[in-house]
Amino acid sequence: MMGRGELAEGKRGKGRIVLIAAAALLLLMAAVTAIGIGSVRFFPMETFMTVIGLGDDRATTILWDIRIPRVTLALIIGANLAASGALLQAVMQNPLADPGLTGVSSGAAVAALFILLVMPAYSSMLPLAAIVGGGIAAIMMYAMAWKKGGGFTPIRIILSGVAVNAVFGGVIGLLSILYSERLPSALQWLNGSLNGKGMDDVMVILPYSIVGWIAAIFCIRKANILRLGEQTAHHLGQNLNHVRFLLSLVAVYLAAVSVSTVGLVGFVGLVVPHIARLLIGSDYRFSLPLGLFSGALILLVADTAGRTFFSPLQIPAGIIMAIAGGPYFLYLMRRGGA
Repeated sequence: MMGRGELAEGKRGKGRIVLIAAAALLLLMAAVTAIGIGSVRFFPMETFMTVIGLGDDRATTILWDIRIPRVTLALIIGANLAASGALLQAVMQNPLADPGLTGVSSGAAVAALFILLVMPAYSSMLPLAAIVGGGIAAIMMYAMAWKKGGGFTPIRIILSGVAVNAVFGGVIGLLSILYSERLPSALQWLNGSLNGKGMDDVMVILPYSIVGWIAAIFCIRKANILRLGEQTAHHLGQNLNHVRFLLSLVAVYLAAVSVSTVGLVGFVGLVVPHIARLLIGSDYRFSLPLGLFSGALILLVADTAGRTFFSPLQIPAGIIMAIAGGPYFLYLMRRGGA
């Protein structure tokens, strides 16, 4: 016979699974709707028929060459940044941790921007360069946070990340000034735009992202151990420094491949994990999958709003997220999130 506690836990688990499934269904509906929205509108049934290859030539060209790649890319990038933010928040035990606030995105951006402005002929190396740049930023962050005899502490990692972010932000500004004549070509990238992206971009980032999602799923147990506190983790035989470094490595990887494709998109990694915890709790077995779907949904909504509300202008998703995410960041601080 199952006890009341086991029954209650089973019901909570089923409720969480239902919530995750509902988020996945909502994401699918939002994606179909977003594909149909634009200067030429398509009803959901028209969109569906075109996706399965039964649409007319005009619909096929518009949807498969322009909208489907853009929507797919928004879903991938949103999921990447949400997972990256969730892992960084587990490492730092702080809901204000985010790839864009800890220097990870800035480090990746410097490497990618260097390729775009100085060595544009090597643009195929953007994902690898961004991963290297993000890795260098993480190494700097941990080197500054390390204290002999005490290892890493969450507060020292956060403060070091802020410093690294400032340094790489300055380098981005320097590159923009030194190569100002080439800057217009990279301006949309600096603002986190998905405009002009095609299926080639999707096929480049998708394999990297799948590897990152699998790695993030394998990190769930480690993230839950960190959630239990340092003393409990020690009793479980875990080396906290190693655990934090492993989770940070996966977070850096996911943020870097995203930056290499669409540039700097902030606040997804900050907002989404917090929303997931509010909806489903802090257990990463449930909050991480919900965060993946929610991150994809939020960035999709931001990109769709940017290309429709201000038509014919195309407002980058990074700008929309900054406008919406900045006030939310202040809200978290006032609630005592810092």
